[in-house]
Amino acid sequence: MLVLHVLCLGLVGAHLAAAAVHQSIQDARRAHQQLVQRYIKTLNKEEGAIRLVGGDAEYEGNIEVLHNNKWGAVCDDEWDGAEGEIVCRQLGFLGLRRFTHSGYFGPARRRYWMDNLYCEGHEQELTECHFEGWGVNDCEPSEAAGVICHPPMDAVWPPPAAFEDERQLPKYPIHPSSRLYVRLRGGRSRNEGRVEVRIDGQRWGSICADGWSMLEANVVCRQLDLGYAREAFQTDYFGGANVSRPMLSGTECYGNETELADCLHHNHLRGIVSCHGSRQHVAAVICDYLSPDLVVDYYEIEQTAHLEDRPMLLMQCAMEENCVSNEAYQIQRDSPNWRYQTRRLLKFTAAAINAGNTDFRPFKEKSQWEWHMCHMHYHSMEVFATFDIFDLEGRKVAQGHKASFCLEDSSCLPGVARKYNCANFGDQGISVNCSDVYLYNLDCQWVDITELPRGSYILKIAINPEFKVAEMSYDNNAAICDLSYAENYARVDNCRLARP
Repeated sequence: MLVLHVLCLGLVGAHLAAAAVHQSIQDARRAHQQLVQRYIKTLNKEEGAIRLVGGDAEYEGNIEVLHNNKWGAVCDDEWDGAEGEIVCRQLGFLGLRRFTHSGYFGPARRRYWMDNLYCEGHEQELTECHFEGWGVNDCEPSEAAGVICHPPMDAVWPPPAAFEDERQLPKYPIHPSSRLYVRLRGGRSRNEGRVEVRIDGQRWGSICADGWSMLEANVVCRQLDLGYAREAFQTDYFGGANVSRPMLSGTECYGNETELADCLHHNHLRGIVSCHGSRQHVAAVICDYLSPDLVVDYYEIEQTAHLEDRPMLLMQCAMEENCVSNEAYQIQRDSPNWRYQTRRLLKFTAAAINAGNTDFRPFKEKSQWEWHMCHMHYHSMEVFATFDIFDLEGRKVAQGHKASFCLEDSSCLPGVARKYNCANFGDQGISVNCSDVYLYNLDCQWVDITELPRGSYILKIAINPEFKVAEMSYDNNAAICDLSYAENYARVDNCRLARP
């Protein structure tokens, strides 16, 4: 009986093994079918198709979208995980691992089709999300949005021992035993040029510009005692493509480091340099001793925060600028009486004072400013401030969607004359020792919290959140506050300064 029992167990084991092999084959066939279907829309060049370019594998890269039979890039303004999930889902991958910005996979190769995307997360395709309109943008080539999706199982077989983040390339500071030297070359003066580095006794080389931003540029200027970064470039305008080979890649700074060696890079000790841009993709900077420095007035937020239940009839201009939650647009589509529905708004005044030593000016040329009929003035910045609400575990549960901004000297310290004014196509900016104040009674100066459950939350107000305009420091560009939301009131307190 014992022999028979062992024999039966062996037969059962063999049967289970065969079933497992059969299931693996079926899974592989299913994955292959999904892989084919994933590209049918792209191959047929259907409107709204998307693809990833510039990555090492099919599941990563900058995003391009098809419109009028032409491919175009997606800008990283307001780009986050909600939009990234839609991209990975539309392409048939297993979800989002990480969203990228600042041309992480190289600069945009084509014109921008989409900017200021806002997705709720339930959309099936990227074109179902709200955005500025086809081709309407204020973006530079270095602002390409991208994703790293979870790959299909057959793409990572056999599975790696450790599936590390950052495209399987971990990042580290320069090893303490090594010395990183920095210099600028190819500029018209000592304050500008491509960034070159030398590690110990090695030869000088450039830095790959993947993800290069104002944060990294500020550290370079600080280390060289050249003040602050005025511009951060991903270009070979200052040479470098045929002069020096890249010595570092994956450079990522918080922005307040003393030296570039304190930032994160791909492992230099192993000689890893992974650059997804072309040979012209070289990190460069322009430094300046003059720079603005915006500081959020969080006392104003605490003193003015309150609730208002507002009829949608009075919000039509705001709805044109995506200033309400997605549920409001669903009501507008479904109900003939949508104008008489109300939305609950958390309203507040936001003010920012320029504590730097030069004026804060919008990065767009005056000829590129947009006229807004509802507000009867020109807007010079698409994203000057963001308003977000997080739960106590750090998940974003609501956000403001103020589409664009007009910058002016709303109030100044005694003895300082107001210089900038939004009216009559006037110059826009914020002078030194002046504040730009957005009163709570202005359109879109709120967060739509109609669907938000009562409870305790974190409110975050950030200005210049995408670091598009140079500043001395970004560590005081946000206010993080405690938000208590009850049935009939909201209280904002315990605010403190932070970075966006």
